[in-house]
Amino acid sequence: MILPGRTLGMLGGGQLGRMFTVAARTMGYRVIVLDPDPDSPAGRIADEHLHAAYEDPWALDQLARDCAVVTTEFENVPAATLERLARDVPVRPSAKALAMTQNRIREKRLITALGLATAPYVEVTDEADLAAAVRAVPLPAILKRAELGYDGKGQIVIHEAGQLRDAFKALGRAPCVLEQRVALAREISVVLARGLDGEITTFPVVENEHDAGILFLSSVPARVTPTLADEARRAAALIAHGLEYCGVLAVEFFVTAGGELLVNEIAPRPHNSGHYTLDVCITSQFEQQVRMICELPPGDTEALSPVAMVNLLGQLWAPGFPRWDRLFADPRAKLHLYGKRVPRPGRKMGHFCYVHPELETARARALAIHRALGSA
Repeated sequence: MILPGRTLGMLGGGQLGRMFTVAARTMGYRVIVLDPDPDSPAGRIADEHLHAAYEDPWALDQLARDCAVVTTEFENVPAATLERLARDVPVRPSAKALAMTQNRIREKRLITALGLATAPYVEVTDEADLAAAVRAVPLPAILKRAELGYDGKGQIVIHEAGQLRDAFKALGRAPCVLEQRVALAREISVVLARGLDGEITTFPVVENEHDAGILFLSSVPARVTPTLADEARRAAALIAHGLEYCGVLAVEFFVTAGGELLVNEIAPRPHNSGHYTLDVCITSQFEQQVRMICELPPGDTEALSPVAMVNLLGQLWAPGFPRWDRLFADPRAKLHLYGKRVPRPGRKMGHFCYVHPELETARARALAIHRALGSA
């Protein structure tokens, strides 16, 4: 075990790294953050912030020398960085697991190899693939970059076959997948943790609602049948075992109008839809990440109450600060801001949770508070 008093390394200094750092320091660990942004949210509260590129040899040498283990807050850390660190210090999750989830093509191949279903798709690696792709996948469909896409970025909806070539050009002619746009009943996610010994603990299944490709509202418990929730947990566990994963992992699912469960994406890290665990679970997803990478026993993942979580995006700051007084007026609302100084439309500046014993009440009041925050 890696016990309190040791130093943990974090690649990435955004809000996920910040909340991990809070959990780790609360538990008695030191944290070194590597992030090129001099004003990174995690770097400002870590014991030490290495303001350097992810490939910087000096910074990587310092992490390897001073840290007992290194983890990541996002999946697009350069593979060479992970491989270099792994020669001298444990990296959890592994470089191999992150490499699999950095690329939609590799990720979907893994999912199907495990016997799990995805939305119908076809790989598009160059312009020669376009004609066959549009014949293979019914329209409407979504063209998604295989790499570097998140929060709806790197995706273009295709309604007519003639749009595909221009969309591929707009995405830089990079490898993509063309994925059928299926009729959905809802979207859900499973956040779990897997240790080096293969033991898995799962948080309650989350129901998610998006706006313009960005998660807007998550609520627990998800409004699905117990049978479907169990199926989602089993599928997520199968993926975690398939990756030989260590740490916190999130798997996003589509539930089709016909009741079929489809794997959408894998996130090899704590996840936006798991932020509710900070306020209602015995163990948060960030404490669980610390426990997994340090080879500690997992914490209890029980949720003590229904909850609704709402993301706070940069547009709420225009033309001025949100009306926080209206949030604090309700004693069941819990605010979390990420310390980002510059709000921009679509940028995640924070979130809040609304905790209530009745799920529908939690959802309704969370939405009402969100509306009130931006009104004059």
